Amino acid sequence: MISLLLDTKHCMSELLLRNTFDHFLFIEGEITTYNKFTIDGYIRKEFYGDNGPETAPAETHSTWDRLRDFCFSIIKGKQTPLNFRFIFSLPKSETDRLIADKQLDFQPDTVQGLYLNFKYDGSVLACTSGTSLNTFTLDKSLEHAFDKWICEFFSAHGINWNMQ
Repeated sequence: MISLLLDTKHCMSELLLRNTFDHFLFIEGEITTYNKFTIDGYIRKEFYGDNGPETAPAETHSTWDRLRDFCFSIIKGKQTPLNFRFIFSLPKSETDRLIADKQLDFQPDTVQGLYLNFKYDGSVLACTSGTSLNTFTLDKSLEHAFDKWICEFFSAHGINWNMQ
């Protein structure tokens, strides 16, 4: 797990105006402006009715691209939000690719999720990584590989960061 302080202005632009994070799964979020808005990213398959299996997304959670404009509509304006927090998860296909590329000794089905937790407190934007496994292990190689991946991802998109 790492905690990074991010270049707020540039990261917010990447987060809300560009497709940089669109492929991440949106687990949950909360935005506080004139009200507190809570968003659960879990997809309700029953919404899709009788055609659910054919029309519902395959993932259990919406991708950020499906919620980005909605969140932006809450945040945009002359005043910055009082705070917000977003929890993203790396999609399973990318988790599997990370394990394979780094030749880690993990079975993909033992990984519950690799998470990015964004938190804005009204002035500072921070991101904390998280790794959740379905089994107990002392092996931290996946956590370290994901932390390195996050730093490289931010750098590749011009998002300046500092370790907290």
